[in-house]
Amino acid sequence: MTLAKKSALITGSLGGIGFATAKALAEQGCDITLNGFATPEIIETRLSELRNLGVRARYHSADLRQPAQIADLIATTREEHGTLDILVNNAVVRYFGAVENFAPEHWDEALAVNLSAPFHTIRLALPGMKQNNWGRIINMASIYGMFATVNRIDYITTKTALIGLTRAVALETARTGITCNAICPGTVLTPAIDWRLRQEMQRDGTSFEQAEESFLAVRQPSRKFVKDDNVAGLIAFLCGPHAEDINGAALPIDGAWTAGRS
Repeated sequence: MTLAKKSALITGSLGGIGFATAKALAEQGCDITLNGFATPEIIETRLSELRNLGVRARYHSADLRQPAQIADLIATTREEHGTLDILVNNAVVRYFGAVENFAPEHWDEALAVNLSAPFHTIRLALPGMKQNNWGRIINMASIYGMFATVNRIDYITTKTALIGLTRAVALETARTGITCNAICPGTVLTPAIDWRLRQEMQRDGTSFEQAEESFLAVRQPSRKFVKDDNVAGLIAFLCGPHAEDINGAALPIDGAWTAGRS
């Protein structure tokens, strides 16, 4: 229980990588604050799963597009758990389209959720972390923060900038017990990816397995989706005692995808 008596906030944590991270940290004894949008039934189920691991778990409904709600999220997390030791900025929105056709409102929303929200959570969490001389900040970037692709202008821009934010914070906290790192996953089988594969099945008349093979063939050399639990395990390691010298890193977990790019 290496994280006993610690407290973590994970944004966008009611499913996928976010909730896998919540479980991985809870298994190490960490109290958890969840955040995101879901039905009351899903929220209660997630909280129950965490509480069954023997930790305190709570939920905050902050809309990360709203700085005032972010401030309340940080303040109430600290009040209810007594401290905020681990911050995982995982929430994301993404849209698709060429630059000239990209809706300005989608651009503004992506900047707010994917980039400005991590800035606000970090600036508000840092004073308490500095007071305790201990903290772990993990920003969920992407392999698309390391190189670009087409029709993803919001995602490419915000994930690249998030790596820059990570490096800046790491340098500013380098002489403290705080670290700030970015995780850069390859393709995870999210509900959005599952939907895309099923659209390809209908369009091309293929099986799910064939659509999956085609999708991964131009991405991950492993020809496998990255697992949520493996990303969560990496985050848990970065929060543990053996990662205190890892700071300002952008760590790929991508089945060798970036290894094959110049």
